[in-house]
Formats: sequence, C-alpha cells, structure tokens
Amino acid sequence: MSTVAIVGAGLIGRAWAVVFARCGWEVRLTDPHPETLADAPRMVRAGLDALAEHGIVADPATAASRVTVAASLEEAVGGVDLVQENGPELVDEKRAIFAALDRFAPPDAILASSTSAIVASLFTEDLPGRARCLVAHPVNPPHLVPIVELCGAPWTSPATIARAREIYESVEQVPIVVLREVEGFVLNRLQGALLAEAFRLVGEGVVSPQDLDKTIADGLGLRWSFLGPFATIELNAPGGIADYCARYTGFYRRLSAEPPRPEVYGAENTARILAGWGETPSREALTAKTAERDRRLAALKAHKRAQSGPR
Repeated sequence: MSTVAIVGAGLIGRAWAVVFARCGWEVRLTDPHPETLADAPRMVRAGLDALAEHGIVADPATAASRVTVAASLEEAVGGVDLVQENGPELVDEKRAIFAALDRFAPPDAILASSTSAIVASLFTEDLPGRARCLVAHPVNPPHLVPIVELCGAPWTSPATIARAREIYESVEQVPIVVLREVEGFVLNRLQGALLAEAFRLVGEGVVSPQDLDKTIADGLGLRWSFLGPFATIELNAPGGIADYCARYTGFYRRLSAEPPRPEVYGAENTARILAGWGETPSREALTAKTAERDRRLAALKAHKRAQSGPR
C-alpha cells in the first residue's frame, strides 16, 4: 500500500490527508505544534464524513483508520512514496524543511511542496536529491477542488514530474504541468488578474463589492465550473477562437494598455472596498461561512462526478 507523509497538519495538510486516505493510501501526519497535530485526525475524519454525505466517500471510518500521526518529521517520512509539504510560505523555512526531507526520506520518494507562489528553485538548489523535488500547488480546499499545479525547478527530472502526475491522478485530483517556473504558477496569476480588476472597479465606484461577487458567482463562475476561458470564447463566436479574437479583442487591447496599478491593493483603496463590503465577520461567523462553502463545493463535486464519472 502506498504511503504519503503530510508535513504540516493545518488547513491544507488536513485536506490532503482526506484526499489520500479516501483513495486507499496510508497517511502519516506531522506538525511541529503538538495541539495542531493532536486535533488533526478528528478534523480529517470530519472531512471524510462530510464527503460521505454526498456519496464521494463510501466508508469514512475505514479511510480515517489509514491516518496516523508522527511525532517527528523523521518518523513521518520513513518508507514513504511521497511527501506533501505544507509549511509556512517563507523561503527560509521551506529551505530548512526540504533539507531535512531530503536527508530523511527514502531516496526514491517524491518531495512536493504545496506552496502557493514560491518556485522550487528557491528552496531546493543545494539539495543532493533536488531532482526529485517539485511544487504540487493545490487549491483550498484540495479535497473539494481537485486541480494541482505541478511545477519543477530547472533540475527536477522529467521522471519526477511524470510520476507525480500519475500519483495525483490516481487519487482523483486533476494535475496540470506548469512548463517553466513563474511566481504564482498559473492559477494564482489568473486569480491575481481578476482580483486586481475587481479591486479597481469597486475602488473607482463602478460597482459595489456585493454586485461584483454576483457577477462571478451567477455569471462567469457558472461557465467556468466546467469550461476554461479558451473553451468559453470558442463557443462565443461562430468561427471559434480565431473569430472571437477578430471580433472582440479591440476592447481587451485597450484594457490591457491600462492595467490596474499596484495601488489598488493600497490602504486607501482597500478602505473604500471594506466600507462597501461591511464589517469583518467574527471568527465564528467565518467558520460557519467556510463550512457552508465546503458543503456547496462538495455538492458541486458530486454533481460533476455524476456527469463525468469518478476521476
């Protein structure tokens, strides 16, 4: 049976544990904070139970029994096939973690980072086993949103990328390969472009933050839940993508000539957005909203699964 070490048992680490446990992998969780580690199995079981309500996990109790905790990183990675690192988004910390992983993990184990934006070359260059290191960036929460961005450093071996892709596909994720290193990879660069325009439009008083969110949730997001942007525009002109570009890119060219500036994220513009959005919810309210988001994502995942079959 395949084994994965989940290094970091926070939000993303626990979700990864759900992903692998539901697909038959042995899962070892470790975290430097004892309280976080002690609570992780309970929260993983809760995630599995929630998926079972939507028919995505058949036997949550058996899946949960495959999850164990390890008191140390060395104990966690012994004999594993894959390490999924979920540490702080800081280069120095990732460099230290990966140095330890490269020292303790079996030489044929893949070492993958969940980093959202840091390219692997910044924390793997000096490692003897650097050819087996890569980024495997998920989306929060990965047990409900299956995309995984695989991005190697210049020295990551093609065999590592190919094997990683097979592994993530085998646990019903949707891996894509980022062909060269770029900060933020693909998803966060796309998200960043949308966020910058959203901050600009709301900050300039073009639309309220609530109505902007509706534009995505009840507009673009409905198409994007099963079509990407290229597939979308192919259907928006009689002659496909080339016809769309000939007809409609005049506006997009003008828009690209004056992109949002970094100031859209500054304190003054952020204050305008918050004034329109309202007070920040309490921690309890945010927890409830997160649970509702996850419930609806699970329902959407179950629907997509029924339409296309299990991945």
